[in-house]
This record gives sequence, structure tokens and C-alpha cells, in this order.
Amino acid sequence: MIVIKTPAEIDILRECNRIVLEVLDEVGRRVQPGVTTLELDAIAGRAVRRRGAEAAFKGYRGYPKSLCTSVNEEVVHGIPSHRRLREGDIVGIDFGVRYRGYCGDAARTVRVGRVGGGAARLIETAERALREAIAAAVPGNRVGDISSAIQRTAEAEGYSVIRDFVGHGIGRDLHEDPQIPNYAASERGPRLRPGMVLAIEPMIAAGGWEVEVAENGWTARTKDRSLSAHAEYSVAVGGAGPVVLGVDGGSV
Repeated sequence: MIVIKTPAEIDILRECNRIVLEVLDEVGRRVQPGVTTLELDAIAGRAVRRRGAEAAFKGYRGYPKSLCTSVNEEVVHGIPSHRRLREGDIVGIDFGVRYRGYCGDAARTVRVGRVGGGAARLIETAERALREAIAAAVPGNRVGDISSAIQRTAEAEGYSVIRDFVGHGIGRDLHEDPQIPNYAASERGPRLRPGMVLAIEPMIAAGGWEVEVAENGWTARTKDRSLSAHAEYSVAVGGAGPVVLGVDGGSV
């Protein structure tokens, strides 16, 4: 069931996602060669507590950490560890909060020092796919229009879109209806209405779209070990257009 949010609820979701983005900024500033992903997780944990919120991922379906840190060929759900980042790596940082009874969720892929042109282009394409997807989140469109925008943008640059993981609705629960595939499915999905709040999250790969999950039961990586990038914002469908929650002015 898709839950339509009231203006008051969307105001709280703005606050949730402002916290998410502030924490991601703080973590991102600490990404550098030699830092461990476990250290980044600790930074996120301290940052969210200072803001009076809780890390939404920690304990969710048994997930053990506050942050997801997915390095290079890892697509999503990378568990922070003693692994040290190296010059030229890219790391997807995904974070969520619980605050005042609601959830926020966002992600970005960060360069570790100087990266190659191929990695930079992959990240830039994921970010552009997210912007194009957000632009499609208008009343009267369907979920499939968001999906098509992601696929079209990625494949125009020669990349594939990950099919095993999807965006989602968000509100009181971290994952709500509707699901938002990153590719155009045969069914175009529900029609978008004002008050819907969607976590839109393109995941793309430099090679094939097939993934496999590591023995830890969480970390998904590309089967061919090609680089992957992930970008995400939580977005409200507004009567006048999409509103990116947590961002001043509501647009990116």
C-alpha cells in the first residue's frame, strides 16, 4: 500500500533527510587513502547521535553497522570493516536515519584521492541518472517513467543498470511501497501523486548488471567485478514538481 504523506509529515521527512545529508557530508570529508571503512562507520554513528537521531540501518533485518560502505565492484550493502581505502578507490556511502518517528535515506559514491577517468565518468553518470529520475517524479507520471530515465541515462553512456535492487517509498518505515526499479519493466507501475515520498537510487555498473551476494549475506558485488556507482535522494512528489528532501531549495 502506498502511503500519501501530509504536508506536516513531509516537513518532518525534510528534517530527517537534512540529518542524513549532513552526516554524509561529514563522512565524505573523511574519505581518504588509509582510512578504514570501520572508521567511517564510527564517524557516522557519532554524527547522527549528536543530532538526536538514530542510525536506521543498524539492526535493520540484522544489519550490524550504521553505514553501508561499498568499495569499487561492491554495489550496495558493504559492511564496514578494517579494510583500508586506497588511492583510486571509489566508495558508495549509504546512510539512513530514524528521527521523530520517520526515516530518511540517501547515498553517494565518493572518490578516494585521485581516481581514473573511467571511475569518475561512472560516478558522474550515476549522479546524472539520479537528476533525470528526479525530474520524472511529477504528478501524472508513473513509477516506470522514473525507471526509464535511469536506464536511458546509464545505457546511453554504455553502462548497465543493476536489476536486483530497487528504490522504494519511505516514511514511517525505511522501505515502503512502491518499489522503483532502475530499469524499465514491462509494467509501468503506479501513477505518481502529490504526497508520495520516494527514495530514488540509481545503481549502475561499468560492465554487466548481474550481481552476487558475499558470504556475509549482505554485500552485493558485480559478478564480473566491474566498478559500480550508487546515488540516492529521498524525494517528495509535489503539486508543482519534485522536492529533494533535506536539500535547501528542494532541487539538485
